[in-house]
Amino acid sequence: MRSLWYTGIVQRNAILIGGATLLVVLVAAALAPVLTPFDPNMVKPEIQFIRPNAVHLFGTDNFGRDLFSRTVYGARNSFLVGSSVVLMSCLLGTFIGLIAGFYRRLDTLCMGVMDSLMAFPGIVLAVAIMAAIGPRLQNVIIALGVVQIPRVTRLVRSVVLNIVHTQYIEAGRAIGVSDTRILLRHILPNCISPLIVQGTFIFGLAVLGEASLSFLGVGAPPYIPSWGNILGEARVYIRDAPYMMLLPGLALSITILGLNLIGDGIRDWLDPTSVARRLEAQQRAQ
Repeated sequence: MRSLWYTGIVQRNAILIGGATLLVVLVAAALAPVLTPFDPNMVKPEIQFIRPNAVHLFGTDNFGRDLFSRTVYGARNSFLVGSSVVLMSCLLGTFIGLIAGFYRRLDTLCMGVMDSLMAFPGIVLAVAIMAAIGPRLQNVIIALGVVQIPRVTRLVRSVVLNIVHTQYIEAGRAIGVSDTRILLRHILPNCISPLIVQGTFIFGLAVLGEASLSFLGVGAPPYIPSWGNILGEARVYIRDAPYMMLLPGLALSITILGLNLIGDGIRDWLDPTSVARRLEAQQRAQ
């Protein structure tokens, strides 16, 4: 009999399709030096605006650079930004959320700051931060991380508020268990499942945010091959060379679609009512 874990995965086609899609992009990014025959920054004016062919699969841009190489290397930067933003926002957001939910005296201060950040549209706040600290890839991670921290904080805080007054937490306090132990051993594990789901969506938002900032000219420097930089340069030539925008844009869309499918599938899979239905179905099968 197949395990409940395996059955749950198979029943969620979204996870399989999204995972397969993301795996293809991830493998391509990891094997970029092997898959790409050209340097992504090699300029050859004599071959500019060549349409897709057997040699240049995605064609060449206005500087004669191979678009396939730039797109594949751009995937590397996108995954670097996405994973770094997820790590930064989840670590800091979880810490602030635990403190705000557990210590009510700090709740007003912490959530006041988070609500102030959320009052700005995410892309506007990210652009403002980039304007203040400068266009570098590391700064893109910081800007997008700051945008996502309030969302993680509110998620963790809501989980803490739901369980902080339960009987086993009150019992731990009554027998003298330290606050740190209660937070780390009894409250934090309850935050893992929603954080996993939120992390997949943050990853997708970070990839899209990096492309948006680079497209607007305030993200990664122009010499770094990123999907946003490619699309930003291509918009000027969209009538004469539409392939410059369509093919890298398709790569970005496929990546975001894969991440969203994984997030939706994990959310449904971890939903308590869904788990109960799968368990009931397995018991009937036995």
